[in-house]
Amino acid sequence: MNPTQEYLKLVTRRQFFRNCGTGLGTLALASLLNRNLLAAAADPGATTDPTLPRPPHFAPKAKNVIYLHMAGAPSQLDLLDHKPKLNELDGQRVPESLIQGERFAFIKGVPRVLGSPHSFARHGRSGQEISSALPHLAEIADDICIIRSMRTDQFNHAPAQLFVHTGSARLGRPSLGSWVSYGLGTECRDLPGFVVLVSGKNGPDGGTSLWGSGFLPTVHQGVQMRSKGDPVLFLSNPDGMDRALRRQTLDTLEMLNREAFQRVGDPEIVTRIAQFEMAYRMQASVPELMDLSREPASVHELYGSEPGKSGFANNCLLARRLVEKGVRFVQLYHWGWDSHGDIKENDLRYGMVDRCRETDRPAAALVKDLKQRGLLDQTLVIWGGEFGRTPMNEARNKDGWIGRDHHPHAFSIWMAGGGIKPGITYGSTDELGYFVAENPVHVHDLQATILHCLGLEHTKLTYRFQGRDFRLTDVHGEVVKGVLA
Repeated sequence: MNPTQEYLKLVTRRQFFRNCGTGLGTLALASLLNRNLLAAAADPGATTDPTLPRPPHFAPKAKNVIYLHMAGAPSQLDLLDHKPKLNELDGQRVPESLIQGERFAFIKGVPRVLGSPHSFARHGRSGQEISSALPHLAEIADDICIIRSMRTDQFNHAPAQLFVHTGSARLGRPSLGSWVSYGLGTECRDLPGFVVLVSGKNGPDGGTSLWGSGFLPTVHQGVQMRSKGDPVLFLSNPDGMDRALRRQTLDTLEMLNREAFQRVGDPEIVTRIAQFEMAYRMQASVPELMDLSREPASVHELYGSEPGKSGFANNCLLARRLVEKGVRFVQLYHWGWDSHGDIKENDLRYGMVDRCRETDRPAAALVKDLKQRGLLDQTLVIWGGEFGRTPMNEARNKDGWIGRDHHPHAFSIWMAGGGIKPGITYGSTDELGYFVAENPVHVHDLQATILHCLGLEHTKLTYRFQGRDFRLTDVHGEVVKGVLA
């Protein structure tokens, strides 16, 4: 028995460096534990492609997910949760009893109530109440379910985004898309099962960990694509290598990797083989996929997209094209919703309105387009941020700009498509929008519901790591049956 090979079966290189990243204390503790606790829950004899389709736990309502994350947390009180009382009390100090013991990111002292500068109206047969800042969303009021009773445990951007997308505020957990890829695999052999598209001036605060695979095999991590320039970085062949030579190289590498797997049993070797093959297939499939000029003018008019440019509109159109190809999970991030009111760009009357102009038309177009193509029934679409905004004006700089601080106790999202009841509003908040008053939906509940729509029981979708079974929802989460069709 070769002790080095036996050790490598227990601790992969990525796991080693991941533990190093959390501090030497973790390594010291690991040295005191049985090394079997560090083994990943992979079958050392399994040499098949880990992305192959797997059956769900029960019959699903949705086959694909498109998650539109508005990074920075849009103000629910100015978009989806109308509170006339705020305008009635605008400028008055909030009762100190309301904020006693509360922690805010920036608010100091006793803040004042801030009424919304935007009007609301009812739309569609369902009478959904939607802000004037979202005129295109109003057109699909009967197709969406608005949840006004979301709540989270986090109130700073990076940990809150991690919490929404990985179920934990700490780095290192698998993302929602990775869990879905792990649980269901992918029916598309020429594209990754989990694709990420980012727009706005910056990326999300949580960084690439928001689409990382954590301790799951790395083949399940999200692949970031770009709507301008090279669609996927480092995918093209270097000068001097044609497609035939690339094929010969990969065949040789696969033979060597399979020999290494038989000796070592490291599951990451199987992942490496699958990723090499996927990259080879993507060299042929991605250029056609990303060529938006193939779409008719009527589609570009619907989305507001422009071939050759980057932006949320192009990404929404790409999301539709991706699910048409069978991509299981498509994650969009659009930055710029942090409406503190500290500068004009973050003012509810200016910066937030700009974000609405950038995203409202494409998001509504996505739902319309999926519906007219018969894809909405099998595609779950989610729109939302990482937390809400306070009913009070932050008034950080006392310079006349208006904005709201971070607020974990209540926020709003909307959902549409596969498995979701259309044309309803679920949950409510108190008259100031400060706390949830009816049908609270925790972030873990949302995650459990998304998995349920895909035919996955969140308590059964587990992966054994470091001696225990982990899951996306940890030990929490209940399916929100009131929003299910």
